[in-house]
Amino acid sequence: MIKYKLICKDCNNIFDSWFSNSKEYEKLKKRKYLNCHICDSQKIEKTLMAPNVLSSSDFNSKDINKIKGIKSKLREFKKFIKDNFKYVGDNFAHEARSIHYDQKKKKKAIYGKASREEIEDLKQEGINAEEFPWIEDKEN
Repeated sequence: MIKYKLICKDCNNIFDSWFSNSKEYEKLKKRKYLNCHICDSQKIEKTLMAPNVLSSSDFNSKDINKIKGIKSKLREFKKFIKDNFKYVGDNFAHEARSIHYDQKKKKKAIYGKASREEIEDLKQEGINAEEFPWIEDKEN
């Protein structure tokens, strides 16, 4: 999700709106689905926005402990995956299809790299594939 600060060019009303991604904003604007809730104008533009960056002082110790706990669990899952699945690198989508469609191949658990689009394509084909947040070992 992405939040944009928008401005109406007719009445100068400034408001925030959430979009699934930047392409979604462009698509809605092109189709003229964006309008001002004050004057109903469709002359809506994005304005400059400062990024919302959290500092460590924005977290209390309870939040930090939760984050550490989540990262610890993710590292455990990562270790389990590495120990029990075969790494196929960038060929994940190809290997998953090969295993799924070739009846002679032994079913095996694999992991590797794939784009979100490739994962969605696999799911549409009935191939079970999931995304997993991969925390680097050197990350704090």
